[in-house]
Amino acid sequence: MTPDLAMNPETMRAAADQASGLLKSLGNQHRLMILCALAQDEKSVGQLAALLGIRDSTVSQHLAILRRDRIIAGRRDGQTIWYRIDSDPARRVMQVLYDAFCGPQDAAPPAAGGPRSGHPA
Repeated sequence: MTPDLAMNPETMRAAADQASGLLKSLGNQHRLMILCALAQDEKSVGQLAALLGIRDSTVSQHLAILRRDRIIAGRRDGQTIWYRIDSDPARRVMQVLYDAFCGPQDAAPPAAGGPRSGHPA
């Protein structure tokens, strides 16, 4: 934490507003799974739908929320739009979550509802 953030309530409030907005956007299983996939590489709607096992239209709705919140961006290649994480704070949060929950297992499987063994709760 920087000294300015710790000492200035307005700066702290603004940072908390940004953080809570990001966490609200991440507070959905499908969006977390989409971002976990995008943390590895660009993906299209069809690829994300196949990976998550849900309809293209459902993926598109979640992508719209993530675009609105400026977490992801897309680039058009012909008729396909390739999505990627475009927010540095979101990318960093997803890396921590990926390491804790999605990365290669380094020990036993995670306890029900908890992070992988060896990672703090």
